[in-house]
Amino acid sequence: MTESVLLALAVGVLVGVAIAVLGIVAWRVVKLSREMGTAAERATYSTLHLASQAATHLRGGLDTGDPHRALRPLRALLDCRVLALADDHGVLALDAGPGDQRLVGELRTIAESLAEEVRRGDKPQVFRGIDPSRRGVSSTDAVAAPIIADDRVVGVIIAFSPTVRPGLVRATGEVAEWVSAQLELAELDASRAALAEAEVKALRSQISPHFIYNALTAIASTITTNPPRARDLVLEFADFTRYSFRRQGDFTTLADELKSVDSYLQLERARFGDRLTLTLQVAPEVLPTVIPFLSVQPLVENAVRHGLEPKAAGGRITIRASDAGAFALIEIEDDGVGIDPELLRGILAGRPSVDHVGVRNVDARLRQLYGDEHGLTVETNLDAGTLVRMRVPKSQPDNAVGD
Repeated sequence: MTESVLLALAVGVLVGVAIAVLGIVAWRVVKLSREMGTAAERATYSTLHLASQAATHLRGGLDTGDPHRALRPLRALLDCRVLALADDHGVLALDAGPGDQRLVGELRTIAESLAEEVRRGDKPQVFRGIDPSRRGVSSTDAVAAPIIADDRVVGVIIAFSPTVRPGLVRATGEVAEWVSAQLELAELDASRAALAEAEVKALRSQISPHFIYNALTAIASTITTNPPRARDLVLEFADFTRYSFRRQGDFTTLADELKSVDSYLQLERARFGDRLTLTLQVAPEVLPTVIPFLSVQPLVENAVRHGLEPKAAGGRITIRASDAGAFALIEIEDDGVGIDPELLRGILAGRPSVDHVGVRNVDARLRQLYGDEHGLTVETNLDAGTLVRMRVPKSQPDNAVGD
């Protein structure tokens, strides 16, 4: 009798423990479900996550991007059997589930044919009863939608599924439009890069006619009177031109840019003599800061050409670089003739001007790279000198320094 009671009590305890454990598990499941949000929120997150994964590989465009890696998340997004991406030259990429890998060759050929039909029609199309020509393989359907950029079909996306329903047709069309938007963003990025390169070329062309003539004239004048000095100036000229006309890299370090500025000022001193004085105040910790190539030198040249050269007595240029928390603050100041503030506003706004090209281009590049809040700030007035400030982030992991 006693054993029966004890057994009953043991069973009761075990049952109680089991109920308690189940209660805890159920509570945790409910809590986890609440933390992950509603079913709609989870679906939204999944959709955005897959789109984000694909976008990473499309922003280089169809030619230089990685369409193979973009298709896998897009196929998961559409929940289709096989997904193909084609352009004018054929199928760029094709992604298939594990059970359809053996059909890749046949479906690639079929996808090229379907893409050609869609390019001619310029609209999404549904294809029924496609036969992969494989024994033991049932027919499949497909929906193909054009990818349009610059008002022309640049590609076609083809989704294969056992049965194409209206939902897949609409979803494939939306994905094609989304891919079109990514390609337009890629083209915009390429245009910005080309613009930046053109602006650097404009700065180089500004340097060549005016400064090179003056530098060579200054060197020539010292060849007979002071040959060692002429030799040093030739080396400074070689260093300056090698840096200014290098082909690689849109970025440099502040240290390298200041070294080029020093070569430039050595050559200008040969022309100005005692009329040109330089003060340099640079915090060592900001020297490794990455800055746009040819961003400080044009501002210094502008100070010499438009600030001090028109002034009979010459003057002083002060270059300061200081640590400002997450930024490096770079200042170029001269006590020259200054600029009319109204003229300056027009220059920075892009109004055509043969003078101060360097200031306008540097300002435009800084805004393009870091945002409008990082454009040049200029304090000036007639006969009051000029102070130019630029603020550059010290951390720029995405901007590599060229060789």
